[in-house]
Amino acid sequence: HWPVDFSWKEISSPFRLEVTSIGSHMCVLCSYLIVHSFGRRMLYPGSVGLLQKAMRPMLQQGQARLVEEYDGQRNKLVACDGNEIDTMFVDRRKDGGRAGKTLVICCEGNAGFYEVGCMNTPLEGGYSVLGWNHPGFGGSTGVPFPQNEANAMDVVIQFAVHKLGFQLSDIIVYAWSIGGFTASWAVMSYPEIRALVLDASFDDLLPLALKVMPESWRPLVTHTVRQYMNLNNDEQLCKYQGPVLLIRRTKDEIITTTGPEDIMSNRGNDLLLKLLQYRYPKVMTEDALRAVRQWLAAGTQIEEGVQTFDCEDMTLEGRRQLALFLARKYMRNFDTTHCTPLPISEFRPPWKLKH
Repeated sequence: HWPVDFSWKEISSPFRLEVTSIGSHMCVLCSYLIVHSFGRRMLYPGSVGLLQKAMRPMLQQGQARLVEEYDGQRNKLVACDGNEIDTMFVDRRKDGGRAGKTLVICCEGNAGFYEVGCMNTPLEGGYSVLGWNHPGFGGSTGVPFPQNEANAMDVVIQFAVHKLGFQLSDIIVYAWSIGGFTASWAVMSYPEIRALVLDASFDDLLPLALKVMPESWRPLVTHTVRQYMNLNNDEQLCKYQGPVLLIRRTKDEIITTTGPEDIMSNRGNDLLLKLLQYRYPKVMTEDALRAVRQWLAAGTQIEEGVQTFDCEDMTLEGRRQLALFLARKYMRNFDTTHCTPLPISEFRPPWKLKH
């Protein structure tokens, strides 16, 4: 019954994602049944009513804390699909600090809620923070399909600009895990956004989906993901030219395709390599790629060692050293598992290349 605080109708038409139909009628039918039964709930367990009921006391306590301790402002936004998006805004601009003039928009994981989620990290750093719940999570209505997710993210950004008074250049988008989809969509669609921080995120959902399903289901899983849950973070990220920081958890058990002990199966590696290859094609030669993979396999800051390079030297060795320099600037290791809260000491604005 909360009144609407902001609606997509107050601004221009939002961006749209295009979905194409492929495959036989039987495959289409099976994919539809999978994604609308257990598939969507496996991918977004936070939308399951039973889990939300069990977490309700914790969510209520978290929401009360944000309001009472941080003077949080709760707002209901209406996206273009009619879904109501529950948000929480903490305004630090009046405190006069430099960080408070920056708004961090937080995108939660597949079982995360703003009440107890990743928005607590930038709050500790004194930033202004805007958290929101996925469609179907907490006080938000709807179902978290990619189009609905994009629509929700769009109205959150428009609310930040047109109602809260932030410029896009004042905004950092911060995401954890599956939140990387809406975060990468945001910076792709609004390239003027200052920076992007992705924590424990992946390049593409398909390899992770194939990991948990029977091998005999590969064609069906591929069709289902591409048709209904195409979380293609790498493609979206490569359309953004601004500063990016990737945080890789070296003991991540969720976004690895084999296990946490095999750090090279962490899909965050693929996200980094694809981004570097797209942005620096003349640097990322086969030899440079090999050097970056060796650095990624090291796993810890100590094993990485110290590397230098000469900007004037673009020989084979020069490219290798430059590739390692760029890899360290774009990615930081955090020696922990997937669900450990990120401490503020690990959260920082990304490195920016000065021309």
